[in-house]
Amino acid sequence: MDGVSLNIKSGELLCLLGPSGCGKTTTLRIIAGFETPDGGEVQLDGQDITRVPPEKRDIGIVFQSYALFPHLTVKQNVAFGLKMRRRPEEEVERAVSEALKLVQLESLGNRFPRQLSGGQQQRVALARAVAIRPRLLLLDEPLSNLDAKLRDEMREEIRRIQRTTGLTTLLVTHDQSEALALADRMAIMHKARILQIDTPRNIYESPLHPFVASFMGQTNLIRGTVISVQDGRIGITSQSGFPVFGEGDTVRIGDRVIAIVKSERVYITRDRPPDAVNATPVRIEARTYLGATVQYRCSAGNGKITALQLNEPGAAEYEVETAGFASWRESDCLILHEGADL
Repeated sequence: MDGVSLNIKSGELLCLLGPSGCGKTTTLRIIAGFETPDGGEVQLDGQDITRVPPEKRDIGIVFQSYALFPHLTVKQNVAFGLKMRRRPEEEVERAVSEALKLVQLESLGNRFPRQLSGGQQQRVALARAVAIRPRLLLLDEPLSNLDAKLRDEMREEIRRIQRTTGLTTLLVTHDQSEALALADRMAIMHKARILQIDTPRNIYESPLHPFVASFMGQTNLIRGTVISVQDGRIGITSQSGFPVFGEGDTVRIGDRVIAIVKSERVYITRDRPPDAVNATPVRIEARTYLGATVQYRCSAGNGKITALQLNEPGAAEYEVETAGFASWRESDCLILHEGADL
């Protein structure tokens, strides 16, 4: 890890998001106590727990693999953490009952994990972690083993349970939609560093780093050099050979920058829009039907532009090799210093 520092607010769900190998799981394992950091501290409610054994940290964990005991019933799995803490039998029974009710598995308490679906096993793992009423709940890629429809359902369940219990929660994932749907705040990680921490909306719409912009959603990154700066309006000449106007960082003429435009903010038309500040001739190289949207990959000068158009009644459709124009609003174009590598 490279100087990672973050605070999780009481009762919030914070998501660590980033590509594989960026340090998300290492950060979670340090917090859980499975790894010992070379420097720095891990504090929980102001208490230094850096050298405290995992089982004494009062932290609940839901693993990617569920990690249920196959020889124990659902009730016994949920009760495991409580019994390890030597809680009274009446308290164990009450906590198990409440946890199973919370995850809506009251009727399956006597089944074994092998008799459950993937989604049901994930709920059992969640119930086991919640039953001990931890001070912090850690979720390590909890939905990665589920199919797409079940992921959507479990996303809603996790959010409902987190809000119902008020548990402070750290979620680790590489799935953008999962993070956007669940998080109160997100921390974007890259190469063992945290680049930005903010709300999902601000992360998506106002990235502070080119990597954050490129990682969130489908994004066009247009490299170029600043040629004009006036009243907050920045003009650049792109390496792809066309001018671009946008808003963003404090820059000077001659600075190397990246213009960032989300693909869903790019519009494809046959003719140049008469009032468009940003418009460049393109030729469609590929058209991909995605159900709710249609993706167009286009050549533009000596570069590429991707557009994502809503698939709605009456929307114009273009075939491969069609010539036209790609345009976008100046306010939808964020210009940042080229800065750190991607």
